[in-house]
Amino acid sequence: MQIGVVGKPSSGKSTFFSASTMVDAAIANYPFTTIEPNKGTGFVRVECVEKEFGVKCNPRHGYCKDGTRFVPVELIDVAGLVPDAHLGKGKGNAFLNDLSQADVLIHVVDASGSTNEKGEPVASGSHDPCKDVEFLEKEIDLWFLGIIEKHWTKLGRVPLGSRAKIVAALSQSLSGIGGSEKNIEASLLRADLGEKKLAEWTDREKMIFATTLREISKPIVIAANKVDIASAEKNVKRMKEKFPEKTIIACSGFAELALKKAAKEGFLDYEPGSNDFKEVKELNEKQTTVLSMIKEKVLKKFGSTGVQDVLDKTVFDALGYVAIFPAGSKKLADSEGNILPDCILMPKGSTALDFAFKLHTDMGRGFIRATDVKKKQMIGKEHELKNRDAIEIIFKKP
Repeated sequence: MQIGVVGKPSSGKSTFFSASTMVDAAIANYPFTTIEPNKGTGFVRVECVEKEFGVKCNPRHGYCKDGTRFVPVELIDVAGLVPDAHLGKGKGNAFLNDLSQADVLIHVVDASGSTNEKGEPVASGSHDPCKDVEFLEKEIDLWFLGIIEKHWTKLGRVPLGSRAKIVAALSQSLSGIGGSEKNIEASLLRADLGEKKLAEWTDREKMIFATTLREISKPIVIAANKVDIASAEKNVKRMKEKFPEKTIIACSGFAELALKKAAKEGFLDYEPGSNDFKEVKELNEKQTTVLSMIKEKVLKKFGSTGVQDVLDKTVFDALGYVAIFPAGSKKLADSEGNILPDCILMPKGSTALDFAFKLHTDMGRGFIRATDVKKKQMIGKEHELKNRDAIEIIFKKP
């Protein structure tokens, strides 16, 4: 799974990325600070199953604190997109191509309205962030359309024959942007285009299909950023009113990054997603001023910095993933003694067989049965897994 972090220049995108991953990305208030994509690891929260088993886990990846498992996910931060990026403006095509393998997008919007559509500084509150939401989705839709058009001569020759042939042809041409057969099938159904020859599609129908495929293959969560600036609060409310169907989360990448850096340096005890922090070392006057501002203007007003909420909702709501713990019915430790060492994120609807293949190809090929360790029940390969299941795979070794 890969999460793409997108937005116009100077929206606070790289700050959000750094706050999520603690990777030092170039941060400055001018366009195209980021040119090459940054990659890093963020974490999503899962209630650990150690509670049910009465043990203390030892994660091999991520960490666990007070019963909350922080599971790693990959993030990629690409350069800011400007109007007509799909035509190559601002190296837009290259930046969009960096997002081709992303499964879901976090759109970081400057909710304070202090940067215009090009990412240039303007008076706080003078730019409408709703326009940024519409602009970015339009650019990605037109990028998808451009790829469809590039392959259209070949696609137009596909006979009606069977729906399967149409799905296969589209998937072959569009696999690079998330056009799996499952996503193509769902897009054709939603756009009501499944029974029409590709050669007969109108320009409007191609656009509808491009938008639908983008919505299905790369769902978007909106991080309404810079809520530490006064003008942002009313804009967040207006964005939610204008786009009630979208997931919009108020956040402050600046506040999250400041808190994590202070915690890393030993000044604070802070857990991502919390509504408070505890000072554990004496602060200087500047630190006290900044942290007091964060507490009053962000944590008390919005309940958290919002950054962790964005990550959690992106993975578990927008993508619909579930967290599965590999476990043994007789022992919970691996060969090195690590208790409940892994937590695997799987797409919703995954079966026990899917999980076996995720763990190791040999486990999938030699699958015999699985066990729901919490319920102490045997389950078959088609059993659909639920969030926080603890599963043991029984398989025949090659």
